[in-house]
Amino acid sequence: MQNFVIKTQFLENYGAHCEDGKFSNGNAYWKMKGGSEYLVQDLDRIQDAVAFVAAAFMENCLGAKEFPVEWMTEAEWIAQLPDDADYRDFLKEQVLVASPLRGAQTTRGYPQDFDKIRG
Repeated sequence: MQNFVIKTQFLENYGAHCEDGKFSNGNAYWKMKGGSEYLVQDLDRIQDAVAFVAAAFMENCLGAKEFPVEWMTEAEWIAQLPDDADYRDFLKEQVLVASPLRGAQTTRGYPQDFDKIRG
């Protein structure tokens, strides 16, 4: 098994707060918000990791949508993390760790000794 990181983008429909939020009525007003990074364990294929995150964690309603924007292996994610220790530690603390063996439950924070893996 290999671990994968799935990055998402979140959109919020401000039009749904004060109007009906529908495009057909001219009331949709979508704004990009943050997103999440999911470290997915216990799967063999990156396609399965993307589909699992989409099914278990992403919103798709009139007021909000979330969708995958990037996917990579855990090793690729580690290699692209910044050299700045404070920012790197912040990103490690924010990653959501997920597994289909645990369903729609996550834990927050990189689960391994990162510096030994990165070298």
